[in-house]
Amino acid sequence: MEQKQLTEKAIDLLKELIAIQSFSSEEDKTADAIENWFTSFNIPFTRDNNNVYAKNKHWDASKPTLLLNSHHDTVKPNSAYTKDPFNPHIEDGKLYGLGSNDAGGCLVSLLATFSHFYNAENLKHNILMVASMEEESAGPNSLRGLLPKLPQIDVAIVGEPTLMQLAIAEKGLIVFDAEVKGTPSHAAHPNNDNSIYNTIKVLEWFKNYSFSKVSDVLGEVKLTVTQINAGKQHNVVPAKVDLVIDVRVNDKYTNKEVAEILQKEAPCKLTPRGLKLNSSAIDISHPLVQAGIALGRKTYGSPTLSDQAALTCQSLKLGPGDSTRSHSADEFIYVNEIEEGIDLYIKILNGFLQ
Repeated sequence: MEQKQLTEKAIDLLKELIAIQSFSSEEDKTADAIENWFTSFNIPFTRDNNNVYAKNKHWDASKPTLLLNSHHDTVKPNSAYTKDPFNPHIEDGKLYGLGSNDAGGCLVSLLATFSHFYNAENLKHNILMVASMEEESAGPNSLRGLLPKLPQIDVAIVGEPTLMQLAIAEKGLIVFDAEVKGTPSHAAHPNNDNSIYNTIKVLEWFKNYSFSKVSDVLGEVKLTVTQINAGKQHNVVPAKVDLVIDVRVNDKYTNKEVAEILQKEAPCKLTPRGLKLNSSAIDISHPLVQAGIALGRKTYGSPTLSDQAALTCQSLKLGPGDSTRSHSADEFIYVNEIEEGIDLYIKILNGFLQ
């Protein structure tokens, strides 16, 4: 099939996906649509829960494997939507709809790219295409849960909106629950150990704290207090204040190292919710990155999290669309971004695989 026809089919599939509600863990109908894509190209596939994956025709176990991955679950539409989030339609070159930008455009572009290379012979790498579930919720059935069932992966492209620039590193994430203690009392009586007042110094500490190691690509580790909760009635000083701390980790630290440092130095009790979402990266000299640079693509470090965090191999985040549109009201992707995305994916892989 010519690339133009392939692109048209990809855009049609994206419209179909947008029209289907596919919140995390509820992707069964979008998984059906992805199955139909593979069937239409006579490509054998495997379905595991709502993950759908396929191998290129001339798979050779002696060769390294390239993973192409993006997700087909979405977040729920926010309250600021003015358009029907499940009505895919094009206005002024923009394809509107929930999941159009994050990450439907990337997914259908990668599916088109995989289908383009499916029958190719004598490739340097095998190609494994995975359309995954539960990315938005980092659920147990997401790519992380699927990986033990897949062949060994040597390098990966994770499809997320990057304006088709090369995100060669991605920050990791740790969410901490913090507890600032005090002495509970009646509001009418003196209290020099008010947990809410004690929180002022704690907030200042998090605001001013910095880690010494700064990444050339990802910059500093970033700490942000994102939630605060205390008290149940006006005349009672609470025993504690609960905080939530969002920590974005650069590639100079492991999540375990950051957790150990903060738990030792922070002026309050800190409990990490999990340490599995580490930073990820690919060497700028890697042939996959160099194939993109040769086409005029620029490299950068991404502050946002994706399924890259599940991978232990070198991985590149790359896809059509703009991450600033993700999870926004009236989400959209430009049709020409999908066209460009498929064209660039194919050109980059031509330089890498052949």
